[in-house]
Amino acid sequence: MKKIASFTVNHLTLLPGVYVSRKDHIGAEVVTTFDIRMTRPNFEPVMNTAEVHTIEHLGATFLRNHKEFEDKIVYFGPMGCRTGFYLILAGDYESKDIVELLREMFVFIRDFKDEVPGAAARDCGNYLDMNLPMANYLAKKYYEEVLCQISEERLNYPD
Repeated sequence: MKKIASFTVNHLTLLPGVYVSRKDHIGAEVVTTFDIRMTRPNFEPVMNTAEVHTIEHLGATFLRNHKEFEDKIVYFGPMGCRTGFYLILAGDYESKDIVELLREMFVFIRDFKDEVPGAAARDCGNYLDMNLPMANYLAKKYYEEVLCQISEERLNYPD
């Protein structure tokens, strides 16, 4: 079988960043999938499920309520390896096009102190698996270490 594109990225040299993972054409429309890499694969510990789950709830809520992007959000969710998230947008985008959106989202997650949206038995299949303080911490770390002064090497996959 042919390797899928995400398995051809060298995860030994991949840094936390914002990368275009793929672009798909659906009819005349383009859908862009972003790799929002929060930890360095195979070098740093992966994120635990509770904070990943909390970031997912907060990120999806933020994105689907964003005035400019709400109608372009197709999906936001975690990678199975727990080193980051996928964001899928309707449209043809480059990594630099969404840096400001991600800055806003990670500040929202960093500063969020209320009840996590959807963290109730009626709304979520695993509502008890949440860790807001750790989600706040990870959002702050990613915002400060990656998004504030993002460089080209963190916007384009390594060769």
